[in-house]
Amino acid sequence: MTERPAKASTAFRTISEVAEELGVAPHVLRFWESKFSQVRPLKRGGGRRYYRPEDVEVLRQIRVLLYDRGYTIKGAQKLLRQRRGRALDPSEEVAAMAGEETRTGVRDPAALVRLARDLRRLAADLRRELEG
Repeated sequence: MTERPAKASTAFRTISEVAEELGVAPHVLRFWESKFSQVRPLKRGGGRRYYRPEDVEVLRQIRVLLYDRGYTIKGAQKLLRQRRGRALDPSEEVAAMAGEETRTGVRDPAALVRLARDLRRLAADLRRELEG
């Protein structure tokens, strides 16, 4: 079987392509589409979805917020509404999390930031011990 040439960065993507790129199932993308108004793929005959590059970027950010940073859907929605096309600096992100419970059950976003910093230091210490 021959490999397809890579699509241009401006090309539209199918739901299968986006799901594979982001490492999530297609039904997850359909769910996120129902929860995040920023994601608006074009729909063609038979309901086929075609995602624009900007949709893919928003979906990538949603994935990071939910899976990597532990935001709830509600918290991620709030953060995306606040950023409106620009990147947030860490202090804005912490402010957006204020009062929002994450999936870990922690309500204090500053505590999460401190915990993440401490875990990075611990990991670095462990690496040094294992190497030395």
